[in-house]
Amino acid sequence: MYSEFGLYIDGAWEPAHNGATLSVFSPVSEQVVGQAPAASTDDTARAITAAEAGLKAWSATPAFTRADALHAVADEMIRRTTEAGQMMATETGKPIAQAEREWGLATDQFRWYAEEARRIYGRIVESRVPGGRFEITREPVGVVGAFTAWNFPAFLVARKLAPALAAGCSVVLRPSSQTPGTAMLLVDCLKAANLPKGTVNLVVGGTSETYGPIMAAKSVRKVSLTGSTRVGQQMIADAAATVKKVSMELGGNAPSIIFDDADLEMALDVSVATKFANCGQVCVTPDRFFVHESLHEAFVDGFAKRAGELVLGDGLNPDVQMGPLINSRALDAALACIDEAVADGAKIVAGGKRPANQNTGHFLEPTVLTNVNDNARVFADENFGPIAAITTFSDEDDVIARANDSDMGLSAYAFTADPDRARRLVAALKSGMVGINSYALAASEAPFGGTNFSGMGREGGTEGIEDYLDTKLAQIVF
Repeated sequence: MYSEFGLYIDGAWEPAHNGATLSVFSPVSEQVVGQAPAASTDDTARAITAAEAGLKAWSATPAFTRADALHAVADEMIRRTTEAGQMMATETGKPIAQAEREWGLATDQFRWYAEEARRIYGRIVESRVPGGRFEITREPVGVVGAFTAWNFPAFLVARKLAPALAAGCSVVLRPSSQTPGTAMLLVDCLKAANLPKGTVNLVVGGTSETYGPIMAAKSVRKVSLTGSTRVGQQMIADAAATVKKVSMELGGNAPSIIFDDADLEMALDVSVATKFANCGQVCVTPDRFFVHESLHEAFVDGFAKRAGELVLGDGLNPDVQMGPLINSRALDAALACIDEAVADGAKIVAGGKRPANQNTGHFLEPTVLTNVNDNARVFADENFGPIAAITTFSDEDDVIARANDSDMGLSAYAFTADPDRARRLVAALKSGMVGINSYALAASEAPFGGTNFSGMGREGGTEGIEDYLDTKLAQIVF
């Protein structure tokens, strides 16, 4: 499955220097789907050296030329959409329609940042010195280390590579070892754009062999992570030794507040579709549903009915609407959350167990819980699975306080027909992103990111390129 790819170092695909490989497992069949090369510390060091050389060539490339190259990447990605959907569905188990949509969103990142490359503006400021002026210019920060998670193996890679390349940086990419093929395919699309050798490099492997050398290298001036809060905390500490710039999108535990004036059917339709997309393995998915007491019974009934109608199975089957969790650890953790919630008084109204007709794979029925205690782990922590935890509220101020009672601050949602209330909620909810009557927050033209334990920096929008640029001031007097 990975034989035509490998590690990508200095413009070429190659095996690991010592011949080491790692097994990639299907979450559907639990069988090995392929052997990916496992980089050694020497492989990673060579990738960093290549990126140092690539930086010299790429940073000197005119912005309009960089823009044309990124458009060429997008063109190649469009051509390979079917191939990418198959690869992604095989590695993650997600429905192929969702996989192809993700590839399209990843393609859009390259389109957007191709144009942002042309808009890296400086400015002139009048100086107090007679005959002088200040010139403020923007320069690429340098070599970038990019670390991505498995749940969106194309989109997360694109959200780092596209702005970094637009800014003129070179990159060493370390994707998840659970989904290396999708990242390899995307990098192969960059290869087709004929970027200077060393501009983009890819290594797959263990923490000590990949993460360690990248974090230790003084020439790597910026690192970007999509991952857990625990890993993010460690990265911040490790970046301090070489004073790297850091941006990261970490965990979430999004509240969704359904007010008494909400369009109930619309709220149910979009909530169920969003909650169970990618088997709930989405950082911005709604985890905590606060439903006004007047709508609670109807909301729970409607949620459970829609959840029970979802078709589970292998994502390569076009009729499937929800695939499996990524591995057995994720499945065990989700089941444990459900069991703890029930022991604490929650009621299962849909799902809650492995499907009877799935003898293999890490499948869990779409699960709906009600009467959930705010302090239950399924509610208080990111459950990262197909579990909708529902409780009630009656007062606006009280529900805002409950929604904000979390260390996380990635996304928050509310459904209401009152424009004044919508404005109050946008101001009051402590989150980097707020959706009112919508869960659609991830777009190339919009800044995506959180606050508090959910990370720092933004990906997407004009803001997304900022972390890949340094600002230089010059005082020029004649």
